[in-house]
Amino acid sequence: MQTRTLGTSGLQVSAIGLGCMGLSFSYGAPTEKSEAVALIRAAVERGVTFFDTAEVYGPLVNEEVVGEALAPFAGQVVIATKFGFAPAAAGEGRWSTLNSRPEHIRAAVEGSLSRLKVEAIDLLYQHRVDPEVPIEDVAGAVKQLIAAGKVKHFGLSEPGVQTIRRAHAVHPVTAVQNEYSLWWRRPEEAVLPTLAALGIGLVPYSPLGKGFLTGAIDEATQFAATDFRNTIPRFAAEARKANLALVDRLRAIADRKGATSAQIALAWLLAQSPWIVPIPGTTKLHRLEENIGAASLTLTPEDLREIEGAAASVVIQGERYPAALEQLTNR
Repeated sequence: MQTRTLGTSGLQVSAIGLGCMGLSFSYGAPTEKSEAVALIRAAVERGVTFFDTAEVYGPLVNEEVVGEALAPFAGQVVIATKFGFAPAAAGEGRWSTLNSRPEHIRAAVEGSLSRLKVEAIDLLYQHRVDPEVPIEDVAGAVKQLIAAGKVKHFGLSEPGVQTIRRAHAVHPVTAVQNEYSLWWRRPEEAVLPTLAALGIGLVPYSPLGKGFLTGAIDEATQFAATDFRNTIPRFAAEARKANLALVDRLRAIADRKGATSAQIALAWLLAQSPWIVPIPGTTKLHRLEENIGAASLTLTPEDLREIEGAAASVVIQGERYPAALEQLTNR
């Protein structure tokens, strides 16, 4: 596996990481723990050194799974986790309340350290910007945790450009995590130029369009009742039917390259910049191996022009999130 450095931070990771959320959260029933641990360890064996989780995934359970799986590889892997959500009240109900107050950040980090079985968190993201807490206070709290040796690097997830700049002025931001793929390219408008100027890495989540760009989903696909894609406008049956045009075009390119549409989508991301590190998630070993294979796929300038042409020829139907979730981004 090739490695990449996130921005100018010096944090070196595998060119493709593993997003662990789907093992316990959002995509239907959780994977049985022993199977999840085995998959994560299989990723390490295949050269993956970058793993992404968050306290809200589960909640809490995903960090426990990641911690158990990666305990034998201490010092060999990079684990990223996130703070910023909290239970609505007294630990009950869904974790839908934003909370980035400094005292909450400190408590969240203690919990994450315990669940992840580490002495320091390699990369700590604010999961979503909290409009009730100045980003300077958030960055200051993380800066103190870094000084205390409990955190190594600071990151932000789905922030607006001004938030990135303000946070970076308090303490260097190592990475920004944003949705970015061939079917969600808004970060190109302002976020990517800002990261390039400041020397910050980009970690694209959902680099395969929440599974759509793999070609395994069509308008007839039925999702589990607990799968959050049931709530996403872009995954309504009519939208999926229209959006398959992009997958068909990618598949044609992939066939000529002896690859899969998923590998084309990931290789395209890698070709955008050397400081971009996508974190596709999966629960299946063969998909893990397929995704890892994208790091070895070379796209020529002609290939990239063809991919751009294919993407430009399709107008993606449906919003990427319900309105309430979209409001939590780009702030």
